[in-house]
Amino acid sequence: MATPPKNRGLGRGLSALMADVQTEPAKTASEQPARKPDMMIPIGHIKANPKQPRRQFSQEALDELTASVKEKGIIQPLIVRHHPNEEGVFEIVAGERRWRAAQAARLHEVPAIVRSYSEREAYEIAIIENIQRADLNAVEEAAGYKQLMDQFGHTQEQLSEALGKSRSHLANMMRLLNLPGEVLDYVRDGRLSAGAARAMITAEDPLALAKAAVAKGMSVREIEKLAKGGEPKKSAARPATYKTKDADTVALEGDLSATLGMRVTIDHKTGDEGGSITISYKTLEELDDLCAKLGGGA
Repeated sequence: MATPPKNRGLGRGLSALMADVQTEPAKTASEQPARKPDMMIPIGHIKANPKQPRRQFSQEALDELTASVKEKGIIQPLIVRHHPNEEGVFEIVAGERRWRAAQAARLHEVPAIVRSYSEREAYEIAIIENIQRADLNAVEEAAGYKQLMDQFGHTQEQLSEALGKSRSHLANMMRLLNLPGEVLDYVRDGRLSAGAARAMITAEDPLALAKAAVAKGMSVREIEKLAKGGEPKKSAARPATYKTKDADTVALEGDLSATLGMRVTIDHKTGDEGGSITISYKTLEELDDLCAKLGGGA
């Protein structure tokens, strides 16, 4: 399977692509006016996108949507493109849940908006649609942001502007992906909140801490304390005038690290407005890059 090309700029632009991406309507048709479809397409002439990044669909949510489709039909049209290899067939760009629900409701055709998207744009929109979903868990959301950056060359600034998310939110979410896979599974299935998982990032053994947190029902504050206790050497070397870092400080360190591409640590003095920031570089090239950023006012 071909990998979408990297670093090709914005194509039509994230904002332009997002204009076509709309989630399922709210509770009633009157709350979100339906868009006018280009045409009605037989269900048998539509195929799912094999590169759909969302692999798991909640059966309960799908059953609810099916019941709604039986009663009101498909209110929000699917977005499709002409299938790249099969004439007369369309491939879903956005709206696979609606298509599945329509099949379960035994509809013969569905409303659709046909777009001439490239392979890259179709894949990009599929990721954006998933990020916009209300039931997306934190790990799926973080993975979506990372895909848009790694595979399409988008920056945090571009994603922040197009998606309406702050840069700190993007950075904090993507930091979750540094955790072990088993810890991320706890977040996926709801046993750990994103905030609790984020507090474990600095722990010496995040998985052991996660297991303990789940077993004992720990609060985020309790997890933060244990996470700091897992690094006794660092804590002992820190001057007594510095307090244990809270989640906000750790999150800010993550933001700055993501922006500079280097490890950043913040030490804030208790009872004072001042403190210090340490930027660690591994190579002289990284130091040169940092000097260029600081010298250019970045």
